[in-house]
Amino acid sequence: MKTAMGIDIGGSGIKGAIVDIESGKLISERVRLPTPENAKPDAVAKVVNDLVRSLGWDGVIGCGFPAVVHHGVALTAANVHKDWIGTDVNRLLSDATGCPTFTLNDADAAGIAEMRFGVGRENARGVVIMLTLGTGIGSAIFTDGHLVPNTEFGHLKIRGKDAEWRASDAARKRKKLTWKKYAKRLQEYLNEMENLFWPDLFIIGGGLSKQAEKFLPLLSLRTRIVPAQLQNLAGIIGAAIYAGEAA
Repeated sequence: MKTAMGIDIGGSGIKGAIVDIESGKLISERVRLPTPENAKPDAVAKVVNDLVRSLGWDGVIGCGFPAVVHHGVALTAANVHKDWIGTDVNRLLSDATGCPTFTLNDADAAGIAEMRFGVGRENARGVVIMLTLGTGIGSAIFTDGHLVPNTEFGHLKIRGKDAEWRASDAARKRKKLTWKKYAKRLQEYLNEMENLFWPDLFIIGGGLSKQAEKFLPLLSLRTRIVPAQLQNLAGIIGAAIYAGEAA
């Protein structure tokens, strides 16, 4: 059995578990700790260390992080503190935990898991786009199973604003949208993605995927669209796979 710890850093919570990366199964409990207020690098690193210690882990760690991550360095900070820009996240978390840590974009992590062990396992051919609907919109794009990293298409402009400002779960809650009205906004965004990439499949992940039956039937697309299977475990599993292979 090959194992690694996967960590998913989110706006409200930092989640982690130990994963059998050959099966995609969690072999520990899933631990969730609150993301510290302002979520500056040192404060987040402390919480990550607390999470690692709580599971008694002493091995390789993969971390999904909500930013463009290039060779372990955060280059953007759309939904986290600006102090992260230019931070070597790999080094920061490795130093904090004493464990070799490998970081990637959080939506890319979720996509890797879904393509390896979820709905994408049987639908890997062609262009597959996974979108995570939550605080923002994360994107992961695969061609014949190969990831194109750091796409960040939640920031595609729709009516002059970032798509995630209009069509994320946070936007739905903020505007108190009915499912019908929310689906209309999501459809507008997905139509734009269709026209740019002509995908073979959309996979909808993130927190909102648990309620997929309330809005997916309201969409009318030329592309097949399905909910993710791994839901809120995808980021943890994908981060662990990434770290296990990187190590």
